[in-house]
Amino acid sequence: MTMRVAVAGKGGTGKTTLTALLVRYLLQRRPGKSILAVDADANANLNETLGLEVTETIGTILEDTKKPNTVPTGMTKDIFIEYRLSRALVETDHYDLVVMGNPQGPGCYCYPNDLLKRYLERLSKNYDYMLVDNEAGLEHLSRRLLPMADLFIVCSDNSARGIRSARRVREIVENVKIEVGKMGLVICRGRGDGAVQLEKEIADSGLELFGDIPYDPLVEEYDLAGKPLLDLPDDAVAVEASVRLFDSLSL
Repeated sequence: MTMRVAVAGKGGTGKTTLTALLVRYLLQRRPGKSILAVDADANANLNETLGLEVTETIGTILEDTKKPNTVPTGMTKDIFIEYRLSRALVETDHYDLVVMGNPQGPGCYCYPNDLLKRYLERLSKNYDYMLVDNEAGLEHLSRRLLPMADLFIVCSDNSARGIRSARRVREIVENVKIEVGKMGLVICRGRGDGAVQLEKEIADSGLELFGDIPYDPLVEEYDLAGKPLLDLPDDAVAVEASVRLFDSLSL
């Protein structure tokens, strides 16, 4: 049975960092388990935090399906798209990654999006864990490309605006009827006792506070140097906090 974990939140709240820390946690704490990471953010950079190079995204595939004479003679459109989707999967010895990207051309993407939804559902069945780093614009939530999640983590920074944005994520999830087993809030990059000052905002959000990942200058140092967060030392502030968080969520 695949455990589906979704991470969402407004831009800049640390959701991609949290997703990378979750990959790191599972690699260390659940050795032998298969992991599929899905970067559903149009501003895709999960691959950079994992130290992977991506040459093709699903967005470029969707763009190509709208061009004339793209599908080879003798191949159906469905088969062509699924072939291209399989090529977009970045495989490693310990986990795999697929990057959604962002189609920019005009017109309706209903058909390829529906095909993509079926592809992700079928692909996820080959893994013990599927981790989805959702885009800041939340379009993938409203399209229900991920129709269900066992665990839904909403990220916020230490600001009232961030907590209100987290509340909107919860409302979208409820309005489009995404099936969620457990949903809660994680405050990332916090400093001091900001979470205490935001108690009323957190209560109004309707989200359980799962925990927090404090600001860690080492994460910033790794980002600037282009070093994968998977290589962070065990005693890094963010790593220690993430281990406590994920342990408490019984991952």
